[in-house]
Amino acid sequence: MTRGFTIWFTGLSGAGKSTITGLLVKEFEKRGIGHEVLDGDVVRTHLSRGLGFSKEDRDINIRRIGWVAKTLTRHGVAVLCAAISPYRAIRDEVRASVEEHGTFLEVFAKCPVPVLSDRDPKGLYKKALAGEIQNFTGVSDPYEEPEDPDVLCETDRETVEESAGKILRRLEELGLIPSPTAPSDEYSKEEEARIRKRLEDLGYI
Repeated sequence: MTRGFTIWFTGLSGAGKSTITGLLVKEFEKRGIGHEVLDGDVVRTHLSRGLGFSKEDRDINIRRIGWVAKTLTRHGVAVLCAAISPYRAIRDEVRASVEEHGTFLEVFAKCPVPVLSDRDPKGLYKKALAGEIQNFTGVSDPYEEPEDPDVLCETDRETVEESAGKILRRLEELGLIPSPTAPSDEYSKEEEARIRKRLEDLGYI
């Protein structure tokens, strides 16, 4: 059975986690890689409905996502998790759990708050900075950056394609996904022999 793995995206709201995930999904589909996406916002509306935004509730939400990721990883699935997951300790806890069954790759989508505020179409950062929204991660609630992420995507400095490319290369280096095979203009020896025999039979050589 194919060895499963989890790509765990962490970063502030609007940093590009879901956007990069979308590009990876398209690439996985091209390469025939079985996968599942666990988006933090979607999970909150289903698996974690009713939870608030206290530290305890945030940890419960991440543990639930982590449990699903671990289970899927154990069955050889490529799992893509996009969740803010602001606390380092709970991310490390999920890593340890997943690594019992497969590979865990922490991807840090890094982007400064001023840039996020400028690109925020809903104006949530401006409201949080003005004190109109409480418990907003990165403004009025803490976000603990990864100390040594497996892949760093600086989304204020690189394109989405560049960020996705970094992750794909790392997965290929680890042997977790196959490298795309470029078409070759060369024939194998067996193919050359068959072609030569056919040409001889037709009297061309």
